[in-house]
Amino acid sequence: MVEYLKSAPGLPPQSAGDTADTVQIMLARLREGREEAVREYAAKLDGWEGEIVVSPEQIEQAALHVSDPLKAEIRYAHDNIRRFAEAQRASAMDFETELRPGLFAGQRQIPLNAAGCYVPGGRYAHIASALMTITTARAAGVPNITACSPPRAGQGVHPAILYAMSLAGADRILAVGGVQGVAAMAFGLFGAPEADILVGPGNQFVAEAKRQLFGPVGIDMFAGPTDSLVIADRSADALTVAWDLVGQAEHGYNSPVWLVLDDADLAEQVLINIPGCIKELPEPNRSSAQAAWDALGEVILCENREEMAQVADRYAPEHLHVQAAELDWWKGRLNAYGSLFLGANTTVAFGDKASGPNHVLPTSGAARYTGGLSVHKYLKTVTWQRVEDQALPALARATAAISRAEGMEGHARTADIRLDGGQAALRAVGNG
Repeated sequence: MVEYLKSAPGLPPQSAGDTADTVQIMLARLREGREEAVREYAAKLDGWEGEIVVSPEQIEQAALHVSDPLKAEIRYAHDNIRRFAEAQRASAMDFETELRPGLFAGQRQIPLNAAGCYVPGGRYAHIASALMTITTARAAGVPNITACSPPRAGQGVHPAILYAMSLAGADRILAVGGVQGVAAMAFGLFGAPEADILVGPGNQFVAEAKRQLFGPVGIDMFAGPTDSLVIADRSADALTVAWDLVGQAEHGYNSPVWLVLDDADLAEQVLINIPGCIKELPEPNRSSAQAAWDALGEVILCENREEMAQVADRYAPEHLHVQAAELDWWKGRLNAYGSLFLGANTTVAFGDKASGPNHVLPTSGAARYTGGLSVHKYLKTVTWQRVEDQALPALARATAAISRAEGMEGHARTADIRLDGGQAALRAVGNG
């Protein structure tokens, strides 16, 4: 029986209509006004009146403002992300098979021509997002990669973000954020080709812009606020669990964190530890974590591990962290998550920043039906087929019969004409 030791009161009701209307108006202006409209929005919304296209010289200059120790850690993270993405790419294979004698079919994995990678840069400098999106596109074989990030007034794009973008392999970098940045990549502005896919996290305006552009342009997913769930049994350490919850609540007031466990004593200790953990954070992180915990934090007590797994699958969290015994059982049993973190050593922050698997993941329960960003998002899996003479009779007969049963006589006749004597028979019908 599931018992909520802490329930989430939830956030005040909010309307998405204003965001959608604002983005729709902006995209219409950007589609019409193009580069000039981008510059106007950049000046108005970000206080940026400098060049939009970041030059190689500016990238080199920015790198001078990134410490050597930080560069080394960024390179470490990049290497892990690249290696994982390259292993994913190797798993996506072309193949050919002979279904029946003379009937051949296969698939090809074709990289998209152009990707637009959005890297947030507002309250936090999202260095890792640059690595996750651009490195993965490069590993997939995308030949044209444009990246953009919001500039700070009088400063430009954060130097560490620029360093990460360049290291990851961006072909061009735009100092522009928000809806105008997404539009610049989608519409092929400032010398960039029109993006085939738009990827990367962002605020509600960025997410809405991607949603409205989807169709002619692909997107990785429609992402909401990040969320995390921790599964813990009596073997877990209460302080570690508390910090893992607080660390993810730091994302902001609208980021849910959930704890699912089967031990009431552990639950009590975690609840005791959380306020102290939050108090140790600096501002504004402290206020963000407190708001998220107060409004959206939940602690759920279950009777056994199967019930815990059922709750986790129902929530389908973006991040699912298991701090419990018999990790192989959990890995085999759990079915709905963006990324799975197995064991007390494997904090979600490792995946957020440096361990290798991508951190652009499904939120708001979307993990029930989709995974996160990977090389597969940058590839088109297309199929082909070829028919030789010995396969024609059976294939044509089946096609004609099914077509006529569906009422599609034209389809049937394209099969008939390929049967022995079919051309003569059809000519006779036409002459009659």
